[in-house]
Amino acid sequence: MLRTLRVLLRKEFTQIRRDPVILRMLFVMPVIQLVVLANAATFEVKRADLWVVDQDRTEVSRGVVQALVASGRFTVVGRSTTEAPADTALIEDRADAVLVLPHGLARDVERTRRGSVQLVLDAVDGAQAGVIQGYAERILASHAARLGVEMLPVRHVAAGMPGPAPGRVEIRARGWYNLSAAYPHYMVPGILVMLVTLVGTLMTALNIVREKEAGTLDQLNVTPVRKSTFIAAKLIPLWCIALLLLAIGLTVGHLLFGMPVLGSLLLVFLAAAIYLVAALGIGLWISTVAETQQQALFVTFAITMVYALMSGLYTPVHGMPPWAQAVAQVNPLLHCIALMRDVLLKGAGIGEVLPHLLAMAAAGAIILPLAVRQYRKRSA
Repeated sequence: MLRTLRVLLRKEFTQIRRDPVILRMLFVMPVIQLVVLANAATFEVKRADLWVVDQDRTEVSRGVVQALVASGRFTVVGRSTTEAPADTALIEDRADAVLVLPHGLARDVERTRRGSVQLVLDAVDGAQAGVIQGYAERILASHAARLGVEMLPVRHVAAGMPGPAPGRVEIRARGWYNLSAAYPHYMVPGILVMLVTLVGTLMTALNIVREKEAGTLDQLNVTPVRKSTFIAAKLIPLWCIALLLLAIGLTVGHLLFGMPVLGSLLLVFLAAAIYLVAALGIGLWISTVAETQQQALFVTFAITMVYALMSGLYTPVHGMPPWAQAVAQVNPLLHCIALMRDVLLKGAGIGEVLPHLLAMAAAGAIILPLAVRQYRKRSA
């Protein structure tokens, strides 16, 4: 059996090495995707388009606008003394936010050392609106501190619903583990896991379905080769290649994006090795329901879409409804991404990430045997 497995493994590695398309898909494309997605998948707003409604037209109101522009986060795309043009700009997507400087702002600042401005946000994209709001409030607070006054931003969304007035409690925030709040540091571990998933799942499905399309699978079924040996020969090379791709991705992420590696790399690869058992099992299951490579692509795409959206890669799991949070807990991708971020960014040890390891191990112990059983049933 071991000799047969060794021969089949040599055959699989030889096929992969001789196929330039497969090599590009396995190594070149994931690295390109990592570089592109790590820069594109970010909630940071580089520059927001701001419409200014200056009803005060004083040195104080002009100073507020200048502070926002000087920060580099805001670009003034229009000015008016009434709110109607600003509302039109929001509707037509020509502005992301409107700053209303009310009449009497300079007088209030001079008399009471306090002033109020209104920030109207296009809240269609809630995440972007929240980021812009945070930028504006920090800049206004800093500008007010330089003037020795208190600036109170009254926030509204584009729908006109007023937000609560800010309290008089001073909050000083300090971020740990990602002090610069660099989104690539947060996104690269998750994107790496997603790329390893695609290699493990998609390539497994395509590799076996390609044998089915070529007719060689039927020939193998009538040989003395056991199905378990055949399946192992198909899965082991892709398991090794996925781990190699993870090593390449970690190197690229560290050198290109400065992603910290605070924890144990041995723990990272152990977790990836366990997680890939589940990913390869899903690919094997897809190969049993797909008759062509096109069908395998469609099924893999449908599964990985749900995988990604329920994993916390792009949106926090705690923001989902309670039922969705419960469903997400059975997603091994969620646990692998959380583990990678904890180990790489926080330096967590095996004790802290043990629940994630156990969840991935349980997923692999369930998914792979079921997929093997289904494959044997369909290939009988």
